[in-house]
This record gives sequence, C-alpha cells and structure tokens, in this order.
Amino acid sequence: MPDAQVPDDLRDRLVALGGDPAARPLLVALDFDGTLAPLQDDPAASRILPAGVEVLAALAAWDGVELALVSGRAMADLHALAQVPAGTYLVGSHGAERARVTQFGLDRDVVELTHAQADLLAALGARAATVARGRDGVWVESKPTAVVVHTRLAEPDDAAPAEAEALALGTELGVGTLHGKDVVELTVLPADKGTALQALRHELGAPVVLYAGDDVTDEHAFAALDDQDVTLKVGAGQTVARYRVADPHAGVAALALLRDALR
Repeated sequence: MPDAQVPDDLRDRLVALGGDPAARPLLVALDFDGTLAPLQDDPAASRILPAGVEVLAALAAWDGVELALVSGRAMADLHALAQVPAGTYLVGSHGAERARVTQFGLDRDVVELTHAQADLLAALGARAATVARGRDGVWVESKPTAVVVHTRLAEPDDAAPAEAEALALGTELGVGTLHGKDVVELTVLPADKGTALQALRHELGAPVVLYAGDDVTDEHAFAALDDQDVTLKVGAGQTVARYRVADPHAGVAALALLRDALR
C-alpha cells in the first residue's frame, strides 16, 4: 500500500491499544464512503478497498473486538455494498436504522413511523423533488425515515441553491437536518452518528472505541467520544478528531496496524 502513511502518534496509539487487555471489548466503528471506500460520483459504484475487506475480516475474527459500520446510507444500500463478515453491526441513516449481519442476511431492528411522521416524510419527498427539478446533477434519495438531496454531480451554480433550498425546507417543516459533503438529509426521525455510537458502545460494554470517518456528519461521533477513545479523521477539513490520515488507503493501513498489534 505505497501511498498509505500513518502518523507516528497514531501508530503508537494503535500499537498500545492492540496490546491492552483492559480495552476489551474494543469497538471498531467506521464510516463507509470516503473512509473505507473512496468517494465515487455514482454511489452505487462504492466498494471497500480490497485490503480493507481483508483487514475487517481479520479484526472481526478476534475475540474481544466488535466491528461496526456507521453510515448515512440507508440500511439496505449499506448491506448490499458493505462486504463485511457476519457479526458486524450496521448502523444506517446516521443512526435511524440498525442491524447485525448474520450468515443468512440481516437481523434488523424494526423502524416504525407514526402516521404523522409518515405523512411528513411523504410531504418532504414531494417538496424535495421540486428542489431538484430543472437542476442537472441534483437528485433526491428516499430512505425509510428521511429524504436526501444529493448535489455531487451538479455544477456549483445548481448545487449551491439546491442545498440552500433543502436547508430552508428543513427549517420550514421543523425536521432534523444534516448537511454533509454534497448532501442535505431531512429526517422525520432525528438521529446522529454520535448518539447511535454511544448507544452501541453502552450495549456492548466497550471501554474503548475507535471511530474513523471523513464527513461533517462524522463530527457528531468524534465529539461524542472520550479521551481514551481513538478518533480518526480521514481526509481534509476541520475536525475535532485527535488523529488524521490522508485518504481511505491510509485509513486501511491504520486498521492493519491495529490488526497486527492485537494480542
């Protein structure tokens, strides 16, 4: 992995973490797009780096290590693309959906909306469609609890007003709003990665969490963790994470260091 560089302070922390029996069970929780999988213009083309698939399988095989993917993607989409071993926890829609991968498919927590929430979600979809209409490269994704306006494929003259209108729509209708890289997500069931990560941590009794992410929405997860945890920003941008690597290749290299340090 010639372009993967892991800073010395992160290397030292991962080696120490791998050899620390008091850090078990260790929760290794990771964003998907931009963290394990290089960003793609077509979201359906995203795949975890091959070296990442291998290192995740190795980490999940260790007794005392729990693996989770924490993504803004809808659960069905995340599961279809994830390439993770059985036993992995999947947290989708920024925490609104959760499941565990089994040998036979997904063991899912059921998401139920009230009639009022379902009506609001339908209204959001209709209004979001008007935001995208007539703007090349702007499109709308429907999730079980949210509507997402995507602008990655749009030119700036179309992307900027689309994002502004989507944000204004969220304010007008009083729904949860998440503004990430080239996306605005409007949700009728407020959730964020930090809340979801803390819930999983407490459920598993994990004294230490390693969390890696690349997007603005991952800052919720970084901020929710403690000094003993490992927070890793992948790529550029302001962050409260303690450590940083340049790209998904370097992120996978960091995970490989942890794998090799486990004992």
